[in-house]
Amino acid sequence: MVNISLSYHAHKHYSDRAGWLRAAVFGANDGIVSTASFIIGVHASGATQETILLAGFLTLIAGAVSMAAGEFVSVSSQADIEQADLQMESESLAKNTELELKELTEIYCARGLKPELAKEVALQLTEHNALEAHARDEIGITETTKANPLMAAFSSAAAFVLGSILPLISAWIVPIDFITWVTALSSLLTLGSLGALSAYLGGAKMLKATIRVVIWGCLAMLITGFVGSLIEIPVI
Repeated sequence: MVNISLSYHAHKHYSDRAGWLRAAVFGANDGIVSTASFIIGVHASGATQETILLAGFLTLIAGAVSMAAGEFVSVSSQADIEQADLQMESESLAKNTELELKELTEIYCARGLKPELAKEVALQLTEHNALEAHARDEIGITETTKANPLMAAFSSAAAFVLGSILPLISAWIVPIDFITWVTALSSLLTLGSLGALSAYLGGAKMLKATIRVVIWGCLAMLITGFVGSLIEIPVI
């Protein structure tokens, strides 16, 4: 008997990270870009360092709460739709067992199985867990892709806070005349690093992700800085 090891064939998949990774990356990017842009815009208006710090801190608080609420509501809506689909499928399985079995068989035939084998696979999966089989192969819902509102909300808010910290530190420790340059450069470097890291964790191309996030971050800071320069705050 030949003993064949399949360890060399092991694949590293990334789809199980999709939910939390998307929320965390989006939150961190938004934290860096929003806070840095706001600090640069307020600084361009001629505000004092204390005002700049207060504005940046309020951006952190408001942004984190907004990200959490937005993610929770959005992903909850997705979860409601998934639950409604599962409920509908469960009722159909109870009332139309044969039609649902035929539907599952046709799905497997369309994927390349011969009719006899497709029917046998459909039968065995139905006996094991009919709703799970239909959720996965008919609707496209799995444990990996299933919506998780709390995880999305927490990941997004925590990432926003972490992303906001660097611009705030820059505005705090740097002399006021250099706040814009230091905040912009440090934020763009962090954005680039984050883009590369998220691409690596997601199995995507690092250079493309890095360039994309840096360009959009730079554009946001330039626009906010320009608008801020048009609004001059009188020094009392």
